[in-house]
Amino acid sequence: MSKYDLSFSPPIMNAAGFLGFSPSTHSSLDLSQLGAFVTNPVSLEPRTPAGGTRCISFPGGFLLHTGHPNPGLKSVINRHSVRWKRSNIPIIVHVLGQGIDETARVIHKLEEIEGVGGVELGLPPGIDPSSATALVRAARGEFPLIVRLPLEDAQGFTRVLKESDVSAFSLSAPRGALLDSEKKLVYGRIYGPALFPQVLASVKTLARGGVPIIAAGGVYQTDQIEALMSAGAFAVQLDATLWQDWSVPTR
Repeated sequence: MSKYDLSFSPPIMNAAGFLGFSPSTHSSLDLSQLGAFVTNPVSLEPRTPAGGTRCISFPGGFLLHTGHPNPGLKSVINRHSVRWKRSNIPIIVHVLGQGIDETARVIHKLEEIEGVGGVELGLPPGIDPSSATALVRAARGEFPLIVRLPLEDAQGFTRVLKESDVSAFSLSAPRGALLDSEKKLVYGRIYGPALFPQVLASVKTLARGGVPIIAAGGVYQTDQIEALMSAGAFAVQLDATLWQDWSVPTR
């Protein structure tokens, strides 16, 4: 397992779902502070937003349930490929893994697009290691491949996928559930500062085992980036902190 053709300078990027489908020239964020840009999740066919309550806050963070809305691969390429080509930083397209055939078709199409520097594959919730292996095989192509793993079981998946010719692994926000204002249970992913101790411990364990890991989750301060890199992280992804004040903690 190697990090072939995968290099970020600085080793900081956004997490999928937090800065859109392409770098914006109208945002207040200085993109030169990022070593790569990760797109919002993209699927072969369009996906509509999740219904009902989508965000619930709690002490230490918030739960987010979006349904990964996107206009579909064809539309994303038509709208954003020119910006990908013109970008001064590498573009990593986050692909929603939704089946072997669909994933292979998305990868094949992206290989025709100039400006794409890599792919991050998002594993679907509840996938078993055997199915994950088949999905990763379908996603392998000309690009460096990052596989995003569930934080809560990253070690289990890396044991299975370590021989899958993956360039690196990244950590996804863990899943959880909270009651909304109408006392209905809402499932989603958990973000916020409270995650950092869990992320740091996971990165240390994975890096000790020789796993090229991109840390993500709970990062809101510069010293947290330093701690993750010292623990062996290959790079660090920023998520909700980018929505707070559009600043990037720098090393």
